[in-house]
Amino acid sequence: METKRAGDLMIPLDRYPHIPYWFTLRQAMVEMEKSEIEIDGRKSLPRVVLVFDETYRLLGMIRRRDILRGLEPSFLTSQPLEYRKKLFDVKMDPNLSMLSPERLLEGLRERAERPVRDVMRPIQVTVEFEDHMVKVIYEMVDNNLSLLPVLQNGKVVGVVRSVDVFHEIAQLLL
Repeated sequence: METKRAGDLMIPLDRYPHIPYWFTLRQAMVEMEKSEIEIDGRKSLPRVVLVFDETYRLLGMIRRRDILRGLEPSFLTSQPLEYRKKLFDVKMDPNLSMLSPERLLEGLRERAERPVRDVMRPIQVTVEFEDHMVKVIYEMVDNNLSLLPVLQNGKVVGVVRSVDVFHEIAQLLL
């Protein structure tokens, strides 16, 4: 049995969520929440949204945790990590429960209007449509990625997700 190539494993770009860099974090959340990907009868929600410029040049990607990081209030992001951890330690500050939910929600709404370009991750690794599955695996593992854009003739035509590569390997081995 011949193993597959990136193009065989990819989700075509028209079936994968992608947005322009000027979209807000809120709009990226909407895109993630409304997108459902179905492959071979298996459904899943995307963990990543691709980000493009006006000319459809791939600029980056934004993950769920990037959006969550982007929603953090500025009083937290300006402080060292150890200080931030202590803020949420109820043993250190029993008054944490007195934080105003309305004020917190207002801050989240404000931060959700930030553009995705503020928190997106630049694309550093891609694979070609004809690249062998082994190269896809190598790039994912070596670069600690769960999604790789697939290029053909210099243009993004889709993405390969680690879950789909894993499924393909499982089919071969099990």
